Amino acid sequence: MLTTRSGSSIGAVLQGFAERTPDRPFLTFEREPGTVETTTWRQMADRALHTAAALRGRGIGSGDRVGLHLTNCPQFYDVWFGAALLGAVIVPTNPLSTADELRYVHEHGGVRLVVTQPDLRGAVEQAGVAEVVGVEDEWVSTTSEPFDLPHVSGADAASVLYTSGTTSKPKGVLITHAAYLNAGDVVAGHIRLRPEDRQLVVLPLFHGNAQYYSTMSALVTGGSIALAPKFTASRWSAQAAALDATVASLFAAPIRMILAQDPSVDDRAHALRLCLFAQNVTDEQAAAFERRFGTPLAQLYGMTETVFPPLMNPIHERRVPASMGRVVAGAAVRLVDAHGADAAAGEPGELLVGGVPGATLMTGYLDNPDATAQALQEGWLHTGDVARVDDDGYFFFVDRAKDMIKRSGENVSCAEVESVVNTHPAVFESAAIGVPDEIRDEALRVYVVLHDGATAGEQEIIDHCRERLAKFKVPDSVAFVESLPRTSVGKIQKHLLR
Repeated sequence: MLTTRSGSSIGAVLQGFAERTPDRPFLTFEREPGTVETTTWRQMADRALHTAAALRGRGIGSGDRVGLHLTNCPQFYDVWFGAALLGAVIVPTNPLSTADELRYVHEHGGVRLVVTQPDLRGAVEQAGVAEVVGVEDEWVSTTSEPFDLPHVSGADAASVLYTSGTTSKPKGVLITHAAYLNAGDVVAGHIRLRPEDRQLVVLPLFHGNAQYYSTMSALVTGGSIALAPKFTASRWSAQAAALDATVASLFAAPIRMILAQDPSVDDRAHALRLCLFAQNVTDEQAAAFERRFGTPLAQLYGMTETVFPPLMNPIHERRVPASMGRVVAGAAVRLVDAHGADAAAGEPGELLVGGVPGATLMTGYLDNPDATAQALQEGWLHTGDVARVDDDGYFFFVDRAKDMIKRSGENVSCAEVESVVNTHPAVFESAAIGVPDEIRDEALRVYVVLHDGATAGEQEIIDHCRERLAKFKVPDSVAFVESLPRTSVGKIQKHLLR
């Protein structure tokens, strides 16, 4: 089983490197094109300490929850690490959230104080749950009275991260300091991260990907972070070059957006040695990305609940872009059938991830014991994802268990149908869903986004599938749309399509 950091904390790791390597850069931030700000490890630790003092002055202490409603900015780290030093718990929220959505999270999460920015403050104040302070307010002083920091252990909660809520109300996922640091250890070890490496963060900081894989791997290694205010497809490689990044992390949707941009002189001006990504791209898209940017792509698999990624593609051995990767060192993974028995060789099964809740996995869902008991059973996290594994140990995503369509007694994977539809030359991307059918349980409908300027008809897409899929997997109908509804990190919101 994976080793844990039960006696350590995020704040302790930060302070340790601040003492040992005070003048090394911790954060480079491109506030705007051509303007890069650098924060050293010592400066980061000092900022965190002053923020901790300011939070303490607002009545925040161990176990209290602090909301972060911010876009990507250095102050996100100030509050995150300041809260960590106090033993307080951060509750980050999507900057695109409405007042109603914020009200739910802040009430459910027991948030006492929210740190936000001027353009987002209105929604937070309209939510009306907690005290609000702005990053522009003078609530954090550069000088503060000395005070004794509390002891914070690895078992203490560090955050409540809310799931994207693509099918139901978001659930609050409790993450400890130990689980965060373990995720950093796993990623850093697998990709051979060095103190000289710099993680490019263009994905939103409120999300687990930027926190777990990018920030934590840099934190535990003594490396650094290259932070962009937001993802910009047309400037992705330019951002990497301007911030001297060596490792990046993306999702499949941003990769496709980047490939849709015109080639640029910046495409190979960077020093990226690796780009991690989650969610599937086609073999053709992966090959096009690697040719254009000269950067290897390595898919990984993880969830907010797993914290660490149990599956990652190797970086020096054969990489399989369509695969979620192989089991990382020290991890335990199973595929089980509908009865909970290990799936037969080559057969799809639900992916289970072994671990210790509160040490390597999430502690559980906040105030939701039923959902926690369903997800965490006898040392295994039930992911709800269906996968298969080949003879070489590479795992392949089949579908979300909830995205398997029952059609005349046959199980149909939406992901399989989508992968075939996406091979049509006119198709940019697609999403398949099941719709009620009185005769066959469910009918199959596909929503299709075409490439700019491309044309295709419904029957053309259906005929394309009929040539490549068994009859029961062929879509019944095709709807053409300009775009698919997505969460902020690129997940398609199929409940909206339904």
